[in-house]
Amino acid sequence: MKFKTWDINLKVRLFGEALLDISFWAVFPFLTIYFSDSIGRQTTSLLLIVSQALSVITGLLGGYFADTYGRKRMMSISVIGEGAGFLIFAIAASTMFYSPYVAFFGFMVASIFMSFYQPASQAMIADVVKPEHRSHVYSIFYMMINIAVVIGPIIGAMVFNNYTSQTLIAIVLADLLLLILLTKFGRETAPLALNPELRQAQRQKKIGTVLLEQLKNYKLIFTDKVFFLYIVAGVIISQSFMQLDLLFPLYITEVIGDASIFSLQLTGEQLFGVIVSINGFCVALLTVFFTRMMSRYREKLVFMNSSFLYGVAILLFGISTGSWGAILAIILFSFAELMTVGIQQNFVAKIAPDDKRAMYFSAAGLRYTFGKVIAPFAITISTLIGYFATFATIAVLAVISGFIYFYMYSLYEKQNRAKA
Repeated sequence: MKFKTWDINLKVRLFGEALLDISFWAVFPFLTIYFSDSIGRQTTSLLLIVSQALSVITGLLGGYFADTYGRKRMMSISVIGEGAGFLIFAIAASTMFYSPYVAFFGFMVASIFMSFYQPASQAMIADVVKPEHRSHVYSIFYMMINIAVVIGPIIGAMVFNNYTSQTLIAIVLADLLLLILLTKFGRETAPLALNPELRQAQRQKKIGTVLLEQLKNYKLIFTDKVFFLYIVAGVIISQSFMQLDLLFPLYITEVIGDASIFSLQLTGEQLFGVIVSINGFCVALLTVFFTRMMSRYREKLVFMNSSFLYGVAILLFGISTGSWGAILAIILFSFAELMTVGIQQNFVAKIAPDDKRAMYFSAAGLRYTFGKVIAPFAITISTLIGYFATFATIAVLAVISGFIYFYMYSLYEKQNRAKA
């Protein structure tokens, strides 16, 4: 599928989100260090758990709102809320109004509104792209995110510590630009939102009725054993890749510390920026290649081996005491990530009804939202049993998720054969 044939919604979002992602990744990898230094590691862990628990709720509602009120509207609301949250963070991080707890509140507001964005975003791609092209389009968006992951942390390593408020203001400006692009060039694609009669009937319902229907709809979704196993395996494996932003920065700064790469002296924070950029560079450079290569193999083997490779990478990282060991670990970590790019979203798109597509993507997002609730516990656990034991535990969980994926796909294939 050539870029010139893409829907205008996709073109606008690709470039608008790229700018926003670059700004975001100049900040996000360093937040664990920032809050751990200002309010303590265990308090940071607890607050992260609370903020992500709230994101679980809003993420579920986000799928419903995107199906009912429209993808474009929910994406615009999400961008506005995210910008407001980071603006609060920027003000609270300034020397004049310095307050780490208010800063965290701003980050929490931004996180909550960010959870509204993805269900609408992923569903919009499925709305306007034919099934045979979806994996390719999803992989392009994923590649663009990881280009931002290359550029953002390099910028953040240079400016975030010394110019925290200014860097956060840059995110607010990127949010504003994306909002302008969505308003001017975006169009609505949600089937229910485009039907005036159905939309009006849905809007006349009381909020209590809506919430009750939401619970029933998600209960119906999770009665699908295949989809339920998909969520469970995703939550477990998320404990591996989410440590890139949680445990990795603390381990690098506290254990590896200052390092030398090709005679270049780096602080722990700068080394972490390099590690994150290597991950983003690998994914950005190899996304399309890996997506095409993995499409030749059975999905259940791809998912299982991806989880196994995550386990190896995490364990290697836990025994690394120098920069080169950490670099090798992040390369293997990146390959594990690349193996499942594109096919994850395509799997959800295949099993979701058209009128509940955003809701399915929202439910699938629980892999990350529940994962984000649990993942910060690794920070607390590391203070009790040490870094190596914590990494080893996460590696075992990754292997378990691989076996769950294998069983899930075997069940899915069996169901398809029964329907044929």
